[in-house]
Amino acid sequence: MNRIALAALAGVGVIVAGAALAQQAPNFAAVQIKTTDLGHNTWMLEGQGGNMVVAAGKDGAILVDTEFAPLHDKIEAAIKGVTDQPVRYVVITHYHGDHTGGILPFWREGATIVAQQNVNKRLSEGVTNALTGVKTPVVGRGGQADKTYAETLTVAVKGRTARLTHMPKAHTDGDTAIYFPDANVLAAGDIVSTGARYPNIDVAAGGNINGIIAAVDAYIKRSNDKTKIVPGHGAMMDRAGLKEYRALLADARDRVAKLIKEGKTEDEVVTAKPITDLQAKAGANDMASANFERLIYRSLKG
Repeated sequence: MNRIALAALAGVGVIVAGAALAQQAPNFAAVQIKTTDLGHNTWMLEGQGGNMVVAAGKDGAILVDTEFAPLHDKIEAAIKGVTDQPVRYVVITHYHGDHTGGILPFWREGATIVAQQNVNKRLSEGVTNALTGVKTPVVGRGGQADKTYAETLTVAVKGRTARLTHMPKAHTDGDTAIYFPDANVLAAGDIVSTGARYPNIDVAAGGNINGIIAAVDAYIKRSNDKTKIVPGHGAMMDRAGLKEYRALLADARDRVAKLIKEGKTEDEVVTAKPITDLQAKAGANDMASANFERLIYRSLKG
């Protein structure tokens, strides 16, 4: 079956996913794509959803993540604004819709979609959110990865390489870190998520607070003072900022772990509000803190 036929089938899943998001869907028409030059023909793109990275070689470009399908034309225009090379590969950091929603149009245009093997499992089966009980819609073939890997993989276009590494049981069970060595740029995915939020621990999809911290430790070890770290959400950061982020995560985990050791239930932990004073650092609110406490509790207990 050719790509166009497959795309028609996959579109059903994408349409259903869009309907599920309709209640909270942003005004995509008003979204502007911001482009930041990271040097060495590498750029960070910000719109509505997860941050993206574009690395251009001599015969094509590598794109990290896609945001939402309705933004495809704007994203493509932003890419064409910095390079005349077509997108040859789209690398997905994890399965969530604000990073994978735009896979289909790039796939239709001939890009190879690459992800850790658990991403396709989550997209094809759906995941029930641990906090809300809402199940993500199943996504069809054209909205999944063409090429998957287990632990490590190198993706290359002429003159550029991206090193992919699986970060197990972190934000999800299918997280990929993408490093562009010639530009010293690390796309961290939602393992690193800042800006009026804590990172989401998707415990229903194998996420774990200890795995997130272990992944951040690996990022710190891989980086140096000149590394440009592109988080899944939030402003670009450096190694020093990454260390501060790691300290906040470990502090929150340890406080919840202490209450678990004392025999507290999940609701008792939330009532105790152990991380309220960390809200200012995270830029979060009471509800976000309560949700983060619940997810830390569940990942430590289960």
